Amino acid sequence: MDLFDYKEEKEQPRARLLADRMRPRTLDEYIGQEDVVGPGTLLRRAIEGDQVSSLLLFGPPGSGKTTLANIISNRTEGEFVKLNAVDASVKDVRDVIERAKSAKSLYGRKTILFLDEVHRFNSSRQDALLPAVEQGIIIFIGATTENPFHSVNGALLSRSTLFRLHALESRHALEAMSRAIADKERGLGFMKLDVEHEALEHIAGMAGGDIRRALNALELAAVTTPSEPDGTVVVTLEVAQESIRSRAVQADESTQYDVLSAFHKSIRGSSDAALFWFLYAVEKLGMDPMVFIRRLIVACSEDIGLANPQAMVQAVTSMDAYHKIGWPEAKYNVAQAILFAVESPKSNAAAMAISRATQKIEAVGTAEVPMHLRDTHYKGAGKLGHKGYKYPHDFPGHYVVQQYYPDRLAGSSVYEATRQGMEDKIRQNQDRRPK
Repeated sequence: MDLFDYKEEKEQPRARLLADRMRPRTLDEYIGQEDVVGPGTLLRRAIEGDQVSSLLLFGPPGSGKTTLANIISNRTEGEFVKLNAVDASVKDVRDVIERAKSAKSLYGRKTILFLDEVHRFNSSRQDALLPAVEQGIIIFIGATTENPFHSVNGALLSRSTLFRLHALESRHALEAMSRAIADKERGLGFMKLDVEHEALEHIAGMAGGDIRRALNALELAAVTTPSEPDGTVVVTLEVAQESIRSRAVQADESTQYDVLSAFHKSIRGSSDAALFWFLYAVEKLGMDPMVFIRRLIVACSEDIGLANPQAMVQAVTSMDAYHKIGWPEAKYNVAQAILFAVESPKSNAAAMAISRATQKIEAVGTAEVPMHLRDTHYKGAGKLGHKGYKYPHDFPGHYVVQQYYPDRLAGSSVYEATRQGMEDKIRQNQDRRPK
């Protein structure tokens, strides 16, 4: 098929899967994403007026990105080209650009390039698009399941309008199946079909808002169920349960970063959520437990610190347990450490001290060690003026006031103990010391 003939193919409707036959052809048939393409929205007006500019569609699988691109292809008077980043090359992109130049110069026709899974294009292949997008030779539409700020070149991203599509819900799958059952032209309306409401709800729930998966399951149930004597095909809950199974959740790189972020943030405030995100990531998404154990150890200093030093001990011990006994047995050890951390008093004093110290390092330039702090383990040190250090253990309370900072920073501080947990005792001790 010619690259520029990306329109709905005319063929016998029932030769294709139900999900393909029922793919929306217009915005009125499009299900969900009302905030993006609902009445009066910017993108809807652009599509209806054939005034689409370069854009990025970002959303999870099954959220309708490709379907929306198909609708744009049906509405435009220009050329519409589809490439998939999985198998497209730089040469493919350049061929499209050259043909787009000809279409524009000879016929005044614009070219829209839809690049599916654009995150699979490496930086150099994305760069090949830039000149043509900048010069208006092509209108670029990219679709990605991964965070475009992580996976799309900044230059290409800045020249495209970003539209975020959200995961569809079971109600959307129910709506799509109801349409398919009633549609005699493209759907299952040609059959004498009786689908129990419980069966539809089960398929919609198992599909998790994935309309294609829901329609495929509905079709499988319909065409494999023997008909009654009167020709009626009854799809019961039991039949629906056989037609769709649980599927493994796939986590792309962006999702993994998001889940790890949710885990760390939950450590600061919710035992329930922290444990949920940890187990969800490891047992549902298949992520490495060590990723979360390492983050837990970091959090024990960044967010708890000296308010409860035992949190660090628990976390490091859980890492040792994981190495020695493995998964899944070590989940109990790690869960214990997570719960201990979340329920501990919190302090970010260590993190703030690091930040202040770093700022002082940048500000001070070269720091000279005060004479009385310099090494004196050699003959002649005293003659060089390396003397005057006061040994704290010779003084009451094993503490003595003296300058430890470089001269330029004398009198300043970076660590400020909080009143949280055990750190309150440190604060009290600091307050008691002579100034």
